[in-house]
Amino acid sequence: MTEAVPALRVPLVDLAAQFADIEEDVVPDLLRVLESGAFIGGPEVAAFESEYAAFLGTPHCIGVANGTDALELALRAVGVRAGGEVVLPANTFIATAEAVARIGARPVLVDVDPDHLLIDPDRVAEAVGPKTQAIVPVHLFGQTAPVERIIPLALGGGAAVVEDAAQAQGARRHGRAAGSLGHVAATSFYPGKNLGAAGDAGAVATHDPGIATDVRLLAAHGSRERYVHERVGVNSRLDALQAVVLRAKLRLLAEWNARRRAAASRYAQLLAGVSEIALPRSLPGNEDAWHLYVVRCLEPGRRDTALSSLHAAGIGAGVHYPVPVHLTRAFAHLGYGSGSFPVAEGAAKQILSLPMHPHLTVEQQEFVAEVLTAC
Repeated sequence: MTEAVPALRVPLVDLAAQFADIEEDVVPDLLRVLESGAFIGGPEVAAFESEYAAFLGTPHCIGVANGTDALELALRAVGVRAGGEVVLPANTFIATAEAVARIGARPVLVDVDPDHLLIDPDRVAEAVGPKTQAIVPVHLFGQTAPVERIIPLALGGGAAVVEDAAQAQGARRHGRAAGSLGHVAATSFYPGKNLGAAGDAGAVATHDPGIATDVRLLAAHGSRERYVHERVGVNSRLDALQAVVLRAKLRLLAEWNARRRAAASRYAQLLAGVSEIALPRSLPGNEDAWHLYVVRCLEPGRRDTALSSLHAAGIGAGVHYPVPVHLTRAFAHLGYGSGSFPVAEGAAKQILSLPMHPHLTVEQQEFVAEVLTAC
């Protein structure tokens, strides 16, 4: 007996459709780089750094190998050292905490607000102490955290604000770009991001020339002159082939984000009457980039049932993220335990990411709503 083939497949993301949009422009440039042999650094990387800095409204952008490196380098550049503390939300991808731990500093976790699942400034105020060297507001799901409430808490203790902007390319808060609001920002260009490379890539952006110089130095083995090493750094460089892809996609990012916003509005209409499903809410002052469209299944057990039903129907739903950082084995040594962050823990049992990408069709969204409603 053969399995039934879903009538309509709906991927969580559609990278093939993105490539179709840029293929005509990007292929000749990729061939030109391959023929030139200029794979590390060079004019394509410099051009992308300049263009992405202009997109954010920051004077400095340094391309690096991936988003986790970007976080670590940004933290190191603002003075985070072994033995220090860095405050960050429990509801985030593990890379945020990993970057802190790789330096030898301690992640100090805080809960998130119940309406938007973003870092809660009131909880940050309680967590900041004499060892705090940085605070990391995470712009989760494409929505910007309230950085303006975090900055005074950091400055009061001599700490820095390092934005985790990996999910927020094109998001804005009070008219300013996510990634331009703190002392420095790290972002990821993992393929599924709003601005995604054809592999791993990342960047650090800042208004501060000193921070920019430090990041560039640290990312190149602590060297600005070949074989002259001033500090112990790492090898983390954006390669030219990824820069070619990112430049092509950056030219389309505003249009693609507009399509995401239209898709988010359509979901809100289609799912408005579904009982026990809470739709995402935008923090006042935000223009979301809708990296993910995350609903909450309020009835116990319904999230997992819905996820299974969506998958069975050929719909690529997901969960971002099923386990808060403090409940992972990797960070059990922090000693928080179950019940430490009730909002993040409760949300982890409810959240469900529906397909969200610029090429999502009305028919696909209607099908998603139909299957989710029937669960």
